[in-house]
Amino acid sequence: MAPRRPDGAGAFPVPVESPAPRPPDPAELYAALDLGTNSCRMLIAQPKGGQFHVVDSFSKTVQLGEGLERTGALGRASQRRTLQALRICHQKLRRHDVTRMRLVATEACRRARNGPEFLRRIQRETGLTLEIIEPEEEARLAVISCAPLVSTKTEQLLVVDIGGGSTELVWIDLSSVPNRERPRAIMRLHAGFHPPESPFPAAKVVDWISVPLGVATLRDQFRDVEDDAARYALMSWFFEENLAEFAPYKDEQTRDGFQVIGTSGTVTTVAASHLGLKRYDRTKVDGLRMTSDQIDRVIRDYLAMGPLGRRRDPRIGQDRQALIMSGAAILQALLRLWPTDRLSVADRGLREGLLYAQMSADGVLEDSPV
Repeated sequence: MAPRRPDGAGAFPVPVESPAPRPPDPAELYAALDLGTNSCRMLIAQPKGGQFHVVDSFSKTVQLGEGLERTGALGRASQRRTLQALRICHQKLRRHDVTRMRLVATEACRRARNGPEFLRRIQRETGLTLEIIEPEEEARLAVISCAPLVSTKTEQLLVVDIGGGSTELVWIDLSSVPNRERPRAIMRLHAGFHPPESPFPAAKVVDWISVPLGVATLRDQFRDVEDDAARYALMSWFFEENLAEFAPYKDEQTRDGFQVIGTSGTVTTVAASHLGLKRYDRTKVDGLRMTSDQIDRVIRDYLAMGPLGRRRDPRIGQDRQALIMSGAAILQALLRLWPTDRLSVADRGLREGLLYAQMSADGVLEDSPV
């Protein structure tokens, strides 16, 4: 269960991309599917300027990692739920005639001893070919999805992606990049690190870490603790213990020019609760900046509600109520450690990163830095 990081100075490996068999059509649709520990999610989108337009989407809680902490394997019921969701994804891909896609699996399939076997079963029964990606690529994709939210005033950036089975943190130094180029410098990480002779201003990844604790796996670690508040405190302390060697944790950092971006269902749920939304609205949540006091207030309200109250809250819902407190424990541990009193909320993540990476590599985005 030790956090994983690359050998050396923390640089991402340069990914090897398959050559495109033909020049892509700018009007062609792209798809990205993320099979995580808790959810199966997919986006189908079309390039539009320097961004993309979502044509169709899918999201379903499948709890693929249920019981994984105890057994080390993906259970039959979890596989069955996941296959049902993937069949729907396959139907959507066929309906939209999508040929350019990347379908990935993350922590649950990485850790399960029968993860590769399950991916072969997925291919047989749904026709979809998924690949298990490594933690460093998962972190890199989450980072580039957040590029539009990076402030031009940001010199030190911490991107946090709280998943179901793991949490990725990436610390990036932008101080040598001209202010207006900083969001674009983040986007250029889709190709890995640029060599020194790159003509583009480079974002420097100082350190990154993948902690094998996400909302589902952290909850499972403390499932036997009955008291709600005690379980929350233990989860937050335990997660903080796993960050002891992460670079920004070890050294004093200046508050000025430091930005933290959080991307996860936990972060967006906390934001929706803070705004008092009766129905989730991505346009109000994505890009919102919350203070640590506002986040603390929401979390205190969650604890006061108790499990039953959280289940009845429409912004949390029955599917998420069991996971929101483990996610909140991770979030509050992070805010105790970093020199900032604000968090930028990102309703974006691995799927968006996959789409940006595919489109950028194909050169179908305007002002693409490839």
